[in-house]
Amino acid sequence: MESETTGQEVAIRAKRHVTRAITQVSRRSVLAGLAAGAGLGAVMPAIPAPARAAAPKKHVFLLVHGAWHGGWSYGPVERYLAGDGHRVLRPTLTGLAERSHLLDGDITLDTHITDIVNLIQWENLENVVLCGHSYGGWVIGGVAERLLPRISSIVFLDAYIPQDGRAFVDSLPRATRTAVRRLARQGALSIPPPPARTFKLNTAHLAWVDSKLTAQPIRTWLQQIRVTGAQYRVPKKTYIRASGFNSPAFRDIHARLKRNPAWRTYEMPCGHDAMIDMPERLAEILAEVA
Repeated sequence: MESETTGQEVAIRAKRHVTRAITQVSRRSVLAGLAAGAGLGAVMPAIPAPARAAAPKKHVFLLVHGAWHGGWSYGPVERYLAGDGHRVLRPTLTGLAERSHLLDGDITLDTHITDIVNLIQWENLENVVLCGHSYGGWVIGGVAERLLPRISSIVFLDAYIPQDGRAFVDSLPRATRTAVRRLARQGALSIPPPPARTFKLNTAHLAWVDSKLTAQPIRTWLQQIRVTGAQYRVPKKTYIRASGFNSPAFRDIHARLKRNPAWRTYEMPCGHDAMIDMPERLAEILAEVA
């Protein structure tokens, strides 16, 4: 009986020894395979990493306001563009809005062009989407003459397009030209702002805009501009018409450029200050043409 029990114990111990040996060999084999770069990959096909959608490209938008306005007018548009991760700059031109304390008789169109040129240079901006509203069209046209390689897209927002040898005032209706030149002869430094309703704004915005408008330095409208057509050599060119504002000049520019395949054109059913009346739609268009 004792020998039979002893024999069983020996058999059990031998079985355990064999099991441990097999387990150790298996572990060594797996570890060796992993060290050799095989491992589970030797028996399981590699699983490709999930495809990642390309991140939307981010752009730099430099938004130039029109006469009597300031960088404040693009605040609603900035919220939409910046919310999508774009960089937005909306400077105020010398002598207007929060810079109205600098108003004097030496401010010209060249001053305003230099405002934007210096911003681009000092901020080291490249591939700029440059947008100018109304009078701002003359400013961005002058900027293109000086920094064309840095501008990837130019946008005229219900704006005048500068013509060589002409002053901004020459683009305006006769009655306005006469009134401005009369002010200049009287020695005025600036042109008083009209009421906001002139721009056919949504009535909800009238009081706010009226509280922000400031006088326009008069010589910015009287200085002749020298352009060689750099604005037409920008790779991407866009004209946006605010159709709720009755302007034969803007209507004619839009109609002419609509026939030109080098330009993209849009119409927005709103007042002249499209960036205030329809900021979300304007932000969408700017992103499309960037």
